[in-house]
Amino acid sequence: MKIVVMSDTHGAADHLIKVTQLHQDADMFIHLGDGEKDLYHLFSNYPQLEQKTYVLKGNCDYGILSQSMRTLHLKLPYDHKLFAAHGDFYRVKYSTDRIIHEAKEHEADILLYGHTHVVECRYEDGLYIINPGSLGMPRFDRKYSYALLDISKQGILANIVYL
Repeated sequence: MKIVVMSDTHGAADHLIKVTQLHQDADMFIHLGDGEKDLYHLFSNYPQLEQKTYVLKGNCDYGILSQSMRTLHLKLPYDHKLFAAHGDFYRVKYSTDRIIHEAKEHEADILLYGHTHVVECRYEDGLYIINPGSLGMPRFDRKYSYALLDISKQGILANIVYL
């Protein structure tokens, strides 16, 4: 199963479209928030993507598209569980302790979060901790980025990809 994880596009609909075009074979897209207008643009041009895209509410999203989903809990193939949130509610700019604790409470082995605009991809204590960075406004002179997850019988392969 191939999952593309994006976050914090903040008006960079062209970057969002480019990533989805590069990964048309993806089984799922997850947008971790702060890009609702970009997603409206994407879905109006590529309506077929809406059915395989999960959209979370970011602190800068105020519309209908992301109104209800603040967190995402998914059971994935091969007995994996995913916990995702934008991250603002868990104060991830100061520490990831709260969101890691929440992911473990949900028995997840994959944690996805955004909000910081800073890439993170690590494995710690049975948990993949992944922040795809930002497709719209990366911090600390980083490049635009997103994450790719490949989940198979052999395990999980997590990568950060730079545009």
